[in-house]
Amino acid sequence: MEDSLHPAATTHLPPFITAPGETDVLFNVMIVFVLLMVFLVGILYLRLHALPEHMAHGASKTQLQIIGALGLIALFTHNHLFWIAALLLAMVEFPDFASPVRSIARSLAKIARREDRDAREPRERAAASEPAPKASPSESPTTSEPQWVPLEIAPAPHDDKIEQRG
Repeated sequence: MEDSLHPAATTHLPPFITAPGETDVLFNVMIVFVLLMVFLVGILYLRLHALPEHMAHGASKTQLQIIGALGLIALFTHNHLFWIAALLLAMVEFPDFASPVRSIARSLAKIARREDRDAREPRERAAASEPAPKASPSESPTTSEPQWVPLEIAPAPHDDKIEQRG
């Protein structure tokens, strides 16, 4: 084949035009560039969708679950209203209602045990004042096991640590 130019061709061709049978370098560079940009835009998109979860990382478990569910709904439906709702929920710090309620429940359980014990004491005293039937020496235990009694220490009169903790 001759290396002569066609009579209609110009003498100077731009560098992005390749000769027949050669590798198109610009095309290969653009393929790599487009794939890289699609990958980077996908990472940016997923990072942006995970923003509410990252913001609410230190929040309560329930709040984090609600935000995660709203984020997933926004991701799969492409409805931005769910993402905005998750973002707003992540910015709001909900008060912890469970801890005080748990503390109240523990205190009430202690009071109930104390009242139950106080109600049993008069019956036990009455039973103790009645003479017990005499048991024969062979029926009485030779070794007595130690009896465990709950120990409640009364706070010191001027102990204000509870008030300081708030």
